[in-house]
Amino acid sequence: MCGRFTFTIQPEDVLTHFHIEQELEGGSPRYNIAPGQQVLSVVHDGENNRAGYLKWGLVPVWAKDPSIGYKMINARSETAHEKPSFKRLMERKRCIIVADSFFEWKEENGRKQPYRIYAPKQSFFSFAGLWDRWRDGDEDLVTCTILTREANPFMESLHHRMPIILPEEQEQWWIQSETRNAKQVHDALRQFSPPELEAYPVHSMVNSAKNDGPGCVEKVSVE
Repeated sequence: MCGRFTFTIQPEDVLTHFHIEQELEGGSPRYNIAPGQQVLSVVHDGENNRAGYLKWGLVPVWAKDPSIGYKMINARSETAHEKPSFKRLMERKRCIIVADSFFEWKEENGRKQPYRIYAPKQSFFSFAGLWDRWRDGDEDLVTCTILTREANPFMESLHHRMPIILPEEQEQWWIQSETRNAKQVHDALRQFSPPELEAYPVHSMVNSAKNDGPGCVEKVSVE
């Protein structure tokens, strides 16, 4: 599961990392990104990497109602290559969703305590994502979902699922635009190991998507 994350770094750092020569609007830090909001993503157009904003919550091209996106913020990597909603996207519509940390909730002392998870040795994550375009008359939505996997030993104490974080050396392979066999993509994802992660407890204000400020990522004491 990945239901909230942050993007507090400079977008220019992402453009530099992915060798993207373009201007990008919307550079304000985000401390509590929630489903339904715009997220910075990277795709490959057949010639170059491109960055832009996609709506988080996949609305497949065949959907009758765009509200389905709120049920499709994550896709299980173990079965995505078999599911009609995701197989076609695994083959030809892969993207990177950029974040510098994500949140998870752990049951402690009878309540759910939020934790911020980050990688101390790198400035941001490249989440493995899928995207699609949905149209209905004049309405045009470009949306995405984050692929997840079973938790690694570090994450198990917080949650049984975690987002797939691409190794830097596999980022370009993931977004390269040529069509690939969905099963081969699935098999490759199983081999990717996440970076070293650390976590610390944060204030319960992060529970509400209405809160989006530095207080969402400040460390708190847990009694």
